[in-house]
Amino acid sequence: MATSALDRAAPGSRPARTRSRAKEPIITARGLTKMYGTFTAVDRLNLDVYPGEIFGLLGPNGAGKTTTILMMLGLSEPTSGEVRVAGLDPTRRPLDVKRRVGYLPDDAGFYPTLTGRQNLRYTARLNSLARGTAEDRISTVLAQVGLADRADDRVETYSRGMRQRLGIADALVKDPDILILDEPTVAIDPIGVAEMLDLMRRLVQGRGIALLLASHLLDQVQSVCDRVGIFSAGRLINVGSVDELARRYGGDRSEILVGVEAAPRTDAAAIGARLASQPGVVAVEPRPMSGDGDLNWALTLDPKASESETRAAVLRAILADGLLLTRLTRTSPSLDQIYRTAVEGHLATKGRVEVRSTEPGTGTQTSGGRRPRSVGRRASRRGPSARKGERR
Repeated sequence: MATSALDRAAPGSRPARTRSRAKEPIITARGLTKMYGTFTAVDRLNLDVYPGEIFGLLGPNGAGKTTTILMMLGLSEPTSGEVRVAGLDPTRRPLDVKRRVGYLPDDAGFYPTLTGRQNLRYTARLNSLARGTAEDRISTVLAQVGLADRADDRVETYSRGMRQRLGIADALVKDPDILILDEPTVAIDPIGVAEMLDLMRRLVQGRGIALLLASHLLDQVQSVCDRVGIFSAGRLINVGSVDELARRYGGDRSEILVGVEAAPRTDAAAIGARLASQPGVVAVEPRPMSGDGDLNWALTLDPKASESETRAAVLRAILADGLLLTRLTRTSPSLDQIYRTAVEGHLATKGRVEVRSTEPGTGTQTSGGRRPRSVGRRASRRGPSARKGERR
């Protein structure tokens, strides 16, 4: 078998850890494609993920995120193209890749009659960890995910959020260089989601690992990810930070947020009409009242008008009405707006689609071709033992 340019390690060797070196990607895909017959699930994917970052793979269910992850783990063989994980080819060396990667699927499977600690001991044995090392590491990761006080309770007594946190502990037992989370916060309550997102930040900051988060939940991706890859119908449309994507897909649209202090006789409708009459304002949208009781409006501005002059006119109108201004700030497009703009532009393009990557030291990557159809989620669901074996 010919050796690819992406091969970085000789068989049987383990590449040096790269946690402290953010210049070299720890996950690299070039032209990665997966087809099922004539159906294209992942279409010529070019991607780099670096140590010390949280990378969000953003797309709806069926966009091809999970198929991409399975190829990275060596659980599905690419139709064409290449992927390297920690310098290893997952197709040729899947077990070595699994030793370097911690994986949490969208529904972690554990033995329900065993305790959390016992489930982690099973994982440690699968990874050939010495008993003393395993026990110390298990106690450490259980504390990291906030399950130290429930470690010796049966998993069947855990909530879904607790099982997902146990899944992260399970992935960390092997001390991985990469953590891949596939929809980790689905069906978790808001407090559990906040705890999960905070845990992701702490893991990356404390360990310097690379974290790949596949999700369709835009607000969560926006709140935690350093960079985002917009995924649609098997294609990676664009990559960058949220700010970079906002500049790329914001177009000429400009919006400012206006807030005033609410008083007992404040007429919100009259204020909204007053704001709409100001020069350069083309639309006014009321926003939910903030926690301190302020009234808020989002003003969409005419791109041909001067933003500074419009802001000055709004300020004069507020003061002339004897109102107390609490905010007058420019807002960027939300990730929801960015995603819709990007996908609509992609679906309208039947020719080449350019994927710009803004990671340090790389230039523009281009892939072209036809627009593929979307792909469904995995149809099969296996039991706990199969899922645990798959996750290693």
